[in-house]
Amino acid sequence: MVDQVKESILQFAPFQSAVDEGFWHRLSSLKLNKLGIDEAPIPITGFFAPCSHHQVSNHLTLLAESLPPESSEQSSTPAISRGNRNRCPVPGILYNTNTLEGFHALDKQSLLRAEAKKIWEDINSGKVEEDSSVLLRFLVISFADLKKWSFHYWFAFPALIFDPPATVVDLKPAAQWFSLEEAESLKAACNDWRNMCSTTDVPFFLVSIASNSAVTIRHLADFEACQRDGHKVLFGFYDPCHLPNNPGWPLRNLLSFIFKRFGNQKVQFLCYRENRGFADLELSLVGEAAISNSQEWINNQNMPNAVGWELNNRGRKVSRCISLAKTMDPTRLATAAADLNLKLMRWRALPSLNLNVLSSTRCLLLGAGTLGCQVARMLMAWGVRKITLLDSGKVSMSNPLRQSLYTLDDCLNGGELKATAAVRSLSRIFPAVEAEAVIMAIPMPGHPATSQEENSVLEDCKHLHDLIDSHDAIFLLTDTRESRWLPSLLCANANKVTITAALGFDSFLVMRHGAGPMNPSHEIKVQKDLPAEIETLSIKDELRQRLGCYFCNDVVAPIDSTSNRTLDQQCTVTRPGLAPIASSLAVELLVGILHHPSGIFAKAEFANSIEASSSEQPLGILPHQVRGSLSQFSQMLLVGHASSSCTACSSIVVSEYRKRGLEFILEAINHPTYLEDITGLTELKKSAGSFELDWDDEDDDDEFLEI
Repeated sequence: MVDQVKESILQFAPFQSAVDEGFWHRLSSLKLNKLGIDEAPIPITGFFAPCSHHQVSNHLTLLAESLPPESSEQSSTPAISRGNRNRCPVPGILYNTNTLEGFHALDKQSLLRAEAKKIWEDINSGKVEEDSSVLLRFLVISFADLKKWSFHYWFAFPALIFDPPATVVDLKPAAQWFSLEEAESLKAACNDWRNMCSTTDVPFFLVSIASNSAVTIRHLADFEACQRDGHKVLFGFYDPCHLPNNPGWPLRNLLSFIFKRFGNQKVQFLCYRENRGFADLELSLVGEAAISNSQEWINNQNMPNAVGWELNNRGRKVSRCISLAKTMDPTRLATAAADLNLKLMRWRALPSLNLNVLSSTRCLLLGAGTLGCQVARMLMAWGVRKITLLDSGKVSMSNPLRQSLYTLDDCLNGGELKATAAVRSLSRIFPAVEAEAVIMAIPMPGHPATSQEENSVLEDCKHLHDLIDSHDAIFLLTDTRESRWLPSLLCANANKVTITAALGFDSFLVMRHGAGPMNPSHEIKVQKDLPAEIETLSIKDELRQRLGCYFCNDVVAPIDSTSNRTLDQQCTVTRPGLAPIASSLAVELLVGILHHPSGIFAKAEFANSIEASSSEQPLGILPHQVRGSLSQFSQMLLVGHASSSCTACSSIVVSEYRKRGLEFILEAINHPTYLEDITGLTELKKSAGSFELDWDDEDDDDEFLEI
């Protein structure tokens, strides 16, 4: 009686379709260059995969390669490579009409029955046991208006109907259905099945459970052998649906096959679903279907009725239309193509990826050399569209091999200005980028300005101040230490996201600067019900934990590091693989900051740290500093807190800049010891030099130091 209470009509989640724009472009080309007015059906291939996210169902997708090649010498069927776990191929047919009237006049019910008949014949002939994907045959009708670049289309996923309908008993998560031993064995078997090229894209299978709880995954053709072995058998399928109470559409024709081929009226089934590429038994479902059709259904050679035309988002049986007119401009088309990978991330791997934030972030790159070129390209790959490159140098003959935005032509006639050449190259790579070049040298401490140069230096300082104010993220990618000082100060003053990347011969540093010292309190979260004294203490504690900048560990002010240097010291001599690694990490650090709820105020995180585990982000941890060594092939995560004596980001220096403005910067440039004097570093060095060390030689056995 309990089972009867739990029985209900088995309801299936419909298949959903998705069509990549590349499919329509390929169809347009095929229509223009090969098909002409031929309306003969075209064999196509769709792709789907098991559900891999608890909130998102997978679609049956048409890609450019879903269509056959245009060349008349090649096969008329699509050339599909097998063994891709995320692309299980499914055979389909496309009816493309020459007119919109012809599209609407198609006998849709007859077309559906014709495709369903193929499935019925495949069941009777035994073809299903050779290639189970034929149970998922589908059809598409379409009309391509190549004048307006609009496409009308409609999908059908034929499914044979049971009358009366099948019922389901006790549908529940697979983790609750199997014993612990069976569950562990099942996960291992499913993962092995999915990892083998020969089976990863086989959508229907058997779950065979031996008496010792060992689970094996086998082909449908092995069902009778499993029964002879006395194994418990479930029929499994890749379920694209994510719903917790409904199996996906592929189960419909699987039940028809089982009932027709084996006569089973009770069928235990597994709706196989995944999480991050591995079997997820909490998301997967197990149930028992009861089929009450008479024996005549098995013996009858007449095909049962079929359903399957896809409903639109409003649940209506109507066709769909897509217009590609806006994307036919090469720039817009390039934008759509460039965003494809990022949009695919949002489907499953990274649903929280905010493409709007990335595309609207204005990035200022100080330095258009080895690091600047790589960072610019990585930013574009992440969807950043607004990039400004600042540099005063010219492209030399040694640059193009390591600096990826330049070619030999940029070196001729004395060399093109780097920033200008880099922007031109970015536009050639991706026309939609909004790139701007700024030709300017950064004023630096230790490089005093003469009286004739003062006005020019002050103008450069103003310009750099305005640039930093008008951008959201600043990358310090210059090749000298002192050239990073003024940008670090201005970024601390404006509280801008700042990323530094610096190279040695075989080592690198990538770090994010902490928030500025003057305005972090609005982001500090303190419980409202705390006493005033504890609240003040909490804020001070947070301020003490402000992350440091590039100069916070220095005990000397930045000075001239370019004069009196040999050739190998004048050039940035590094191992070639270093810059791409550091540049990629720098951009990944920015993306992590932009997606972190605390943004620039985020604490430094380490793998397995309390902060990382308590606020796990989709992109992973957000470190403060990454130091790497190619000679050791190693990488370390470090954290350095802000120093009260820092020559760039301390409250003393920022306050002095706010009081005196450009006059303060000019004094810092012309008098290198000035920064050490106002931050207390001068006194610190004096006090350190006053220590006397007395060695006691009377007793060699006592090893101690007296200060």
